[in-house]
Amino acid sequence: MTISTSYPSSTPSHAGVLGSRRSWRPLAWTLPLAGLLLALVLPQPADAQRTERPPLHGKEWMAITGKPLAATAGARIFEDGGNAVDAAVAMLGATATMWDVLGWGGETQALIYNPETGQVIGVNGLGFAPSGATPEFFHRQGMHFPPEHGPQAAVLPGTPGAFMVMLAEFGRLSLAQVLAPSIQMADGYPIEAQAANSMERSKEQIKEWAYSRQVFLPHLGSEEREAPHAGEIFRQGDLAATLRKLVEAEEEALAAGASREGAIMAAYDRFYRGDIAEELVRATQEAGGLITMEDLDRWEVKLEEPVSTTYRDIEVYKLDFWTQGPVMLQALNLLENADLKAKGFNSARYIHALYQAMNLAFADRDFYYGDPAFEPMTPAEGLLSKEYARDRWAQVDWERNDPEVGPGDPYPYQGEENPFRDHLEAWEPNPSFLESDPPGYVDSEDGANGEGARARPGETRSASATGSGRTGSATGSAAPEGWDPEDPFYRGTTAIQTADAEGWLVSVTPSGGWIPAFIAGSTGIGLSQRMQSFVTDPRMNPYNVVEPGKRPRVTLTPSLAMKDGAPLMAFSVQGGDGQDQNLLQMFLNMVEWDMTVQEAAEAPNIQSYQLRGSFGDHVSRPGELLVHEETPSWVQRELRGMGYSIRTSPRTSGPLQGIWLDREHGTFWGGVSNHGEDYGIAW
Repeated sequence: MTISTSYPSSTPSHAGVLGSRRSWRPLAWTLPLAGLLLALVLPQPADAQRTERPPLHGKEWMAITGKPLAATAGARIFEDGGNAVDAAVAMLGATATMWDVLGWGGETQALIYNPETGQVIGVNGLGFAPSGATPEFFHRQGMHFPPEHGPQAAVLPGTPGAFMVMLAEFGRLSLAQVLAPSIQMADGYPIEAQAANSMERSKEQIKEWAYSRQVFLPHLGSEEREAPHAGEIFRQGDLAATLRKLVEAEEEALAAGASREGAIMAAYDRFYRGDIAEELVRATQEAGGLITMEDLDRWEVKLEEPVSTTYRDIEVYKLDFWTQGPVMLQALNLLENADLKAKGFNSARYIHALYQAMNLAFADRDFYYGDPAFEPMTPAEGLLSKEYARDRWAQVDWERNDPEVGPGDPYPYQGEENPFRDHLEAWEPNPSFLESDPPGYVDSEDGANGEGARARPGETRSASATGSGRTGSATGSAAPEGWDPEDPFYRGTTAIQTADAEGWLVSVTPSGGWIPAFIAGSTGIGLSQRMQSFVTDPRMNPYNVVEPGKRPRVTLTPSLAMKDGAPLMAFSVQGGDGQDQNLLQMFLNMVEWDMTVQEAAEAPNIQSYQLRGSFGDHVSRPGELLVHEETPSWVQRELRGMGYSIRTSPRTSGPLQGIWLDREHGTFWGGVSNHGEDYGIAW
């Protein structure tokens, strides 16, 4: 375990923040013309403008996550005397057990405010690429990117390690206490429709893997629906046994005289170095995967210093450049140069400003972000420079969208020369070399270079032990019936926010091991699919080329905000590449438009597809813009005139959630989007 001791310092304060709150709703979208004219001249009573969901209020603690049952798990831990970290960890286990678009073999990323030290701490629980995961390995199989599903799609499991390190370092309860809800659920819980239907849609992919079939398809061959029914008791005996083994390791260590922390880490060792690890490796390699015992032994959770920027005197914290989180910081630096209020909320000019800021920031993400533990190192200082943002902002065309806007050059802003200027100058939104065979691949009728024929973007190849039958979508070998191609922008993870009266504040964005997951033998652990977020050609991103021991650049992005040295807000969202787009708008809704956290979570967003996707074929769709279906026709018309291709939907973000600290009253406000299954509970 690596622990950084160079955390940013802060001094607790209870000074006022953001001014008074009022109820808010975009009147132009909810009133007929006559009513709108009156609204412009008459004051609006607060009780006339309500959100679809009420805000959540609490004084002692608050717990918000992706499933109602998982939020209850957090409440149970609070009631048992746990702090916000204990509760967050319990909810992490519960959501992974419920397959809330993640499993136990995925990855966990977190930001924690520690009131005892005044520090914001980053938790890096992302697995790295296993031995043998090289560009050449995937190219020989005809792949431009690592596969989307199956054992070869897996980085090492990070969630169990992050779970135990967070608990040992910052919690106060035992592993047995915080795992109790997960073990009960693994023994059997009434499954909700979302997960059950996902299993049914993905069942053809699931049938390729023996242990996955046993878990996800309890009615295999016996009836038309082979997945569980909504409300059916869903049992995971192997997973329950694995979790009980962790508790056994803790109990044995305590009996031998270990400290609380030492006993939890004894369970950590059993997972990554003991019998659980042995079975995980056996089953993965048997199916063609790459994970070794040596890989598991040398992987470690990292506690890191996060990165941050300021916006209107508010400090916004994100995890380092191994996530996409800094893209929101870059966008805030860019938007500081604009008078957003003068443009009007979700006017064509406001939407254009947001889209252009995201274009610039995401183009940098797509080229420069990667694991900072490896060379070359991301030019972090230049990318977060206010001067760099100011100069990039000056490039914006205020009359039209630029479909070819590319990465900038941040190196001069940290006094260096760009070592990849040749790649930068040749940059394309959708690289033309992806239309050719990968280097090292020799086409052959018998598939001698891999399992089946090659796959170019958008094409399929025969299913195999790798489970990577398709590279053109986030679906696996064939798109499951009912699959929405925009789904990765809405889902793909869960989120967890907790806070307590002692001052602990936690934001977690775990993911990986989602349905359809390859389950590693009798462990019951569904492995990650995060390998696909690597590239195999440095012309796309020289900082994120797959390499053994390296972590892929992920979309997962918890968020914390501070003001005057004291915590202000924890917030995160589901939704792959859409996460920092939605979090940026939620933050601006509160800071610029004076919304409450619930109003900010429900307000209509926009979504850009001009960035390169982090999944499948990493495709960019320049100029494509999603807006809410109630966006006025004249706004849509003006945007089309600026070169945008408009799509509309009643849903324009993943489920946003946040906890805002009301310093005036010493209470918590919680907000959750008015769609999805995210849920909060407080006291």
